[in-house]
Amino acid sequence: MSAFQLAQLNIAIMKHSLDAPEMADFVNNLDPINVLAESSPGFVWRLKDEAGDATSLRPMGENTLVNMSVWKDVESLNQYTYHTAHLEIMKRRKEWFDHMKEVHMVLWWVRAGHRPDVYEAIAKLELLRAKGPTAEAFTFRRAFPAPDAAQSSSSFELGDECPA
Repeated sequence: MSAFQLAQLNIAIMKHSLDAPEMADFVNNLDPINVLAESSPGFVWRLKDEAGDATSLRPMGENTLVNMSVWKDVESLNQYTYHTAHLEIMKRRKEWFDHMKEVHMVLWWVRAGHRPDVYEAIAKLELLRAKGPTAEAFTFRRAFPAPDAAQSSSSFELGDECPA
């Protein structure tokens, strides 16, 4: 068993405030999607505020939502992200969020039990934007094994871009 777990951060710039009618379907799906994540194989932890989600946390600006979680491994997060009802919500992303030209999701390995804060996560996102995928900050498209993995330290691919 690995001494590392996978952390992820993804961000989104809202087209409207969360209380706007245009955001109602997104807001109404937060709880079911969070419950789905928490019940998914490989889920470890997710960032929450007092309301049970992270929508009140705005370290990157008032219009930018952050989502952060920790998973057992890349495969577990990939399965949840692209092979559950979560994908149907992602397909509607354009309704609620601006298109981002910069990378908006980053993956990185943390020691098991470590819960990254948003500032650590933002630093990883900035590292990915500056250097591209490396063992320190990467994407699903070019993922890296855990530092203590028996396999080689070279990257591997899980598939193409997000299908949403």
